[in-house]
Amino acid sequence: MFRVHRSILLCVWLFTSLIVEGSVHEYKGERFVGKGNAFVVHGGSEGIYSGNHNENSVLPANGDSYIRFEKITFRRTQEFSNFSSGLVQAIVFEVEDRELVGGSAYGGQRAVCCTADLAKLGVCSEGEIIHRPSTKDPSWPQVFGVSFNIDELVATFPSKSIQISSTGMYNLYFMHCDPNLKEVVVEGKTIWKNPSGYLPGRMAPLMRFYGFMSLAFVILGLFWFSQYARFWREVFPLQNCITLVITLGMFEMAFWYFDYAEFNETGIRPTGITIWAVTFGTIKLTVARLVLLMVSMGYGVVRPTLGGLTSKVILVGVTFFVASEVLELVENVGTVSDLSGRARLFLVLPVSMLDAFIIIWIFKSLSATLNKLQAKRMMVKLDIYRKFTNALAVAVIVSVGWICYELYFKANDVYNERWQNAWVIPAFWRVLSFSLLCVICALWAPSQNSMRYAYSDDASDEFDRDDGALTLIKPSTIPSKDVRSSLEPRPVQASNGASNSDSEEDKTQ
Repeated sequence: MFRVHRSILLCVWLFTSLIVEGSVHEYKGERFVGKGNAFVVHGGSEGIYSGNHNENSVLPANGDSYIRFEKITFRRTQEFSNFSSGLVQAIVFEVEDRELVGGSAYGGQRAVCCTADLAKLGVCSEGEIIHRPSTKDPSWPQVFGVSFNIDELVATFPSKSIQISSTGMYNLYFMHCDPNLKEVVVEGKTIWKNPSGYLPGRMAPLMRFYGFMSLAFVILGLFWFSQYARFWREVFPLQNCITLVITLGMFEMAFWYFDYAEFNETGIRPTGITIWAVTFGTIKLTVARLVLLMVSMGYGVVRPTLGGLTSKVILVGVTFFVASEVLELVENVGTVSDLSGRARLFLVLPVSMLDAFIIIWIFKSLSATLNKLQAKRMMVKLDIYRKFTNALAVAVIVSVGWICYELYFKANDVYNERWQNAWVIPAFWRVLSFSLLCVICALWAPSQNSMRYAYSDDASDEFDRDDGALTLIKPSTIPSKDVRSSLEPRPVQASNGASNSDSEEDKTQ
């Protein structure tokens, strides 16, 4: 719920009709970037589970795992075509074999491209990528390449499929060591597949998770809507807000499930569904925070409106929605690799700061509401608010603990070696948010006694009136020997009036 972790609505409409390649990694004029003494294009990183390969099959079967190269071409300009070049190579390696790529002569600076000194030692060919065979499988890392002939503008890889026989995080890089090829660009695509479909290994468990979460929201919705239908005459505004949050949650989980299912089936991620999932999720997240804030302020329970705070609450809500929507769209739309979140710090900071501000505001408002309820001895409402405060405090403590674990996890997983467990990080926040929603539903579920927890005019008098004397005395509902026979109202002191009103509130409750 308190996840510290999103493109403006205009972008939603612009992108809805588009599709982005999923596990089909497409390269459209990617330029090489200098890294040390090599020039590099990152082709993709995905967790892949081992598959069952049939050696007699021409194409990989449905249960296979593979990385397939299709129409990978390298282009150079006419200006730099009057010479034959060195190799432009592709290297595929499992993350545990990363130390097998590159080397150094006599313990000097590590290099990716073979230098003259290393070539003299006979460990590599000058101008090519340095790599050593793995002790587990001598055929890995997989390295192959093409070169340009004189006046040749295009060099093309032959179509190739690499079978994955060992589960791991696989990386693909295109590299060359020729400074004269710095203007070369990469075009084409690679297709990455797991035994169960095209979802990257890190994302695959999330499809099942969203399926379970969809079922959980349906169960919660059935309970809530059945109560709502039975006691619709007793419903007050706060319960309408909770209904909205449950509805948005059902749509969000359904959209995420269909997004991942479509991605897994076709290898193409449907951008429209992704954007709708992000947008429904952001709206739900915003409304949920505002509901928590309004509950903490006593809206619908001890006050009929937010008064002068309405505009401030709306402003905070709109700002949080825009910041969260931009961050989530950047993190999710078009994501094809299994690398950690790619959002920039300047997108994460506004959401984190707004989150912290809202949480502080919630607890400050909650403290003031509890003090008022206790001072006025409105014990039924006070009991509900104490349970709500305890649940909220537990959620915050658990959130802080999980944030610390998440920081530890990411600090110790620089190369994504623990990718098979990484899905738990985002899943936890969904479960925590859902758990807190269940607590709120249990505390404020529609029932025949719902109006005991709702705002009433009598409560308003107790909370809002500060005048020196109260002249209105409500008749007691319980006969008493001490009731005066006089029918005429008489003024009483403010303290006595408040005391009488308090006792009547207790009787009403």
